[in-house]
Amino acid sequence: MNRWFRLSAAVIAMIMIANLQYAWTFFVEPLQAAHKSWKLDDIQWAFTLFIAFETWIMPCSGWLIDRLGPRTFMTAAGLLCGAGWAAMGHADKLTELYLFYSIAGFGAALVYCGSMGIALKWFADKRGLAAGLIAAGFGSGAALFTALIAHLIHVHGYRDTFLYTGVVQGLLIMVAAQFLENPPRIVLPATLTRVQIKPHGADYNSWEMLRTPHFWMLFAMALMMGIGGLMITAQVKPMAKTLNIAAATVQLSVTLNLIANGSGRLFWGWVSDHVGRERTMGVAFLLQSIFLLGVVTVARGSATLFVICCALVFFTWGEIYSLMPSAIGDYFGSRNASSNYGFIYAAKGVASILAGGLAAQLFRKTGTWDYGFYVCAALALIAALLTLVLRNMPRPQKHRAAPSPALAGG
Repeated sequence: MNRWFRLSAAVIAMIMIANLQYAWTFFVEPLQAAHKSWKLDDIQWAFTLFIAFETWIMPCSGWLIDRLGPRTFMTAAGLLCGAGWAAMGHADKLTELYLFYSIAGFGAALVYCGSMGIALKWFADKRGLAAGLIAAGFGSGAALFTALIAHLIHVHGYRDTFLYTGVVQGLLIMVAAQFLENPPRIVLPATLTRVQIKPHGADYNSWEMLRTPHFWMLFAMALMMGIGGLMITAQVKPMAKTLNIAAATVQLSVTLNLIANGSGRLFWGWVSDHVGRERTMGVAFLLQSIFLLGVVTVARGSATLFVICCALVFFTWGEIYSLMPSAIGDYFGSRNASSNYGFIYAAKGVASILAGGLAAQLFRKTGTWDYGFYVCAALALIAALLTLVLRNMPRPQKHRAAPSPALAGG
C-alpha cells in the first residue's frame, strides 16, 4: 500500500479528534447555562484534564505502538473518543464531565501518537512536511465543523450535539485505523539537503534520549510555546464576550484560527525541511511573542484586529506540533519516534494547567486577560532565544560501552 495513502488515513483520524479540543469553546457557555453552580474555571478544568490525558500517557502508548503497530490501538481509540465525547452531554456532575472528557483524551492520545508515528517512520526523507500534514489535520480539522457544531447546539442543544458528533467521529477513526501499520523497517534517503539535520546512524530509545540536554531544551521550548495557543483555544469565546465581540465574529475567529493553525503547521514544517529546524523555530517563536502582545494592545477595541491577531497567534503557535516531532526524528532517529515524541508532547499537558483552569481563575480574580497574554508573550520570546542555544550545542552522541580487553583480543 502506498505510503501517501497511509498518511492520508492518519490525517483523517487526526481531523476526527480535532473537535475534541478546538470545538470545546462552543460548549462552555451552554454548560454554564445548564449548570448555574458551575463557575468558568470549574468547567475549564475539564479542558485541562482532557489535555493532560491526551499528552501524559503518550510515552507509554507510543512505546506500545512502536512495537505492536498502530492499528489495534487506534481502533480502540475510536471507541474511547466517541464514547467519551458523546457521554459528556449527559454529565450532570463536574466529576462526570471530568471523567468523560478524560476518557476522550485517552483515546485522542492513541490517535495522535499513532498518526504522528506514521509520518515519522514512513517519511524519514520528508519529516517536516509529513509531520506538518498530520499536525495540520489536528490543527485545522475542526474548521470543517465549527459552523455545523454551532448550528447543532443552537437547534438541538449541547447534549445532542455531543452525542451526534461523538458517534460519527468515533466510527471514522476506527475505519481509518484499518489502513495503518508501521513500516517493516526504517528506510533513510541516500542524501539529504545540506540544511537539513542529518540523521544519526543509531536510534535512541526513550531512556537514552532523556539523558541528553537536547531533549530537555526541546521540552522547555515546547512547554513555553504551548501555553499561549492553548489559552486562546480554551478561552476565546469567554474572552471575546468580555470584549463585547459579537457571537458571529467569534465563530468567524474560531474558524480562521483553525485554518491558520493547520496551515501554519504545514507551512513551517515545509520551511524547516529547507532551512533547518532551529532557524525555523527561532523565527516562528519570535513572531508568536509579537502577535500575543498584539491581541491585548493594537487589537483592543477592534473586532477586526482581534480576529486578525488571534489568527496570527495560531499561525505561529501550531508549528511546534510539526517542528518538535521532526526535530525528535532528526536528533534521536525514527525507530522509537512514537514513544520519544510522546515525552515532548507531554509538555502540552503541563501547559494546559496554566492555559485552562489557572488562566480562567486568574481572569476571575483580576477581571482582565491581559496578564495571561503578557506572560505568554514573554515565554515565547525566551523560547526564541533558546533556539540560538540549541543550534550551537554539539550534536548528541550515543555512547557505547567499550569492549573488555578479553573480547578485544588483548
